[in-house]
Amino acid sequence: MASEIKENSTNAYNLKILASSCEVNEILTNISPRWKMQILYSISKGVYQFSKLKEAFPSLSDQVLGKRLGELTEENLVSKTVLTDKIPTQIVYQVTEKGKELLAIILDLHLWGQKYWAIENTNACSFSNSELPLNEETAL
Repeated sequence: MASEIKENSTNAYNLKILASSCEVNEILTNISPRWKMQILYSISKGVYQFSKLKEAFPSLSDQVLGKRLGELTEENLVSKTVLTDKIPTQIVYQVTEKGKELLAIILDLHLWGQKYWAIENTNACSFSNSELPLNEETAL
């Protein structure tokens, strides 16, 4: 597991320089942690519970999934709802408007990558024009 970056390290200094010189660097750093976009995309397609996300990504650890869901919630890319009327109590996640806008940008990036980077494994991420942007809330 990766450790936190030391505050006075060269790496921390370089990250601050990059973030202050171009907002895009900071945005890419925030959205690029492993599994983050796959989780967001899966929630947008109706896989909106922790257990279902674990089924979708069996090699993803509970710790990392929980951390990514926390980040997505904190960044207001997904909302978290506790359904107390269900037994047992369930927690579901839904993509917010901000998350939907990000997914539309990620789709454009995906299409750009297919065109200019000659990505060999184009099935690795199943974004397609017919699937995004999302306009309807995921049904609970």
